[in-house]
Amino acid sequence: MHKIQYGSQEIFYELKRSNRKTLGIEVHPDSSVHIIAPIKSSFQDIEQKVEKRAKWIVKQLAYFEQFLPRIPERNYVSGETHYYLGKSYLLKVSRGTKNEVKLKAGKLEVVCKNDIKQEQVKKLLAHWYYVHAEKKFNTIAIEAYSKFKEHDFEMPKIEIRRMSKRWGSCNTIDKVILNPEIIKASSKCIEYVLIHEMTHLVVSNHNKKFYSTLASVMPTWAKWKDKLEQKLA
Repeated sequence: MHKIQYGSQEIFYELKRSNRKTLGIEVHPDSSVHIIAPIKSSFQDIEQKVEKRAKWIVKQLAYFEQFLPRIPERNYVSGETHYYLGKSYLLKVSRGTKNEVKLKAGKLEVVCKNDIKQEQVKKLLAHWYYVHAEKKFNTIAIEAYSKFKEHDFEMPKIEIRRMSKRWGSCNTIDKVILNPEIIKASSKCIEYVLIHEMTHLVVSNHNKKFYSTLASVMPTWAKWKDKLEQKLA
């Protein structure tokens, strides 16, 4: 792993050499930066070229920052509003004979076997969201993949992983990663993230070809992107 300084920001990048004649720079959806340089290039020459493209690299990295989940902090107490698939539900916390979470009559009911504690309520809800995310994400992923019939790639693996700075990412080969928090957004917003990441299996970078491909698969993508970026208050 190498790095350069651009203003107050450090840019970390991985360096790989190949038989290519020119230096290539790739900023991947997971915010990793990859430099592919000619075998005979000196490290000094490589570093200078990376520095010249630093502004572009930072711009690409900033693009991914816009997917920062902005759901506000919760206290996990009765009367609070929590979201599931784009709809708001009042949280109801109570004691009972076993730990469980139920979606009932417009409320998210969390039952704690022992004393009601914020951390316990948070864990029970997180597990409930995760279980529902597994089912829903896979269903929406199959639908999203069906829209890429004109493109030659296999159905990617869907992995759920908590991420602090994005809703989803893609390894540009065979896997799409989704943040379980996105289960709180609408199905169309989830579909947008899946289609966005699957588009990276066709075009790795955010260039004109990427956006034309995205638009051909989901013409209304900008609408759902905007909705996703709105703060869930």
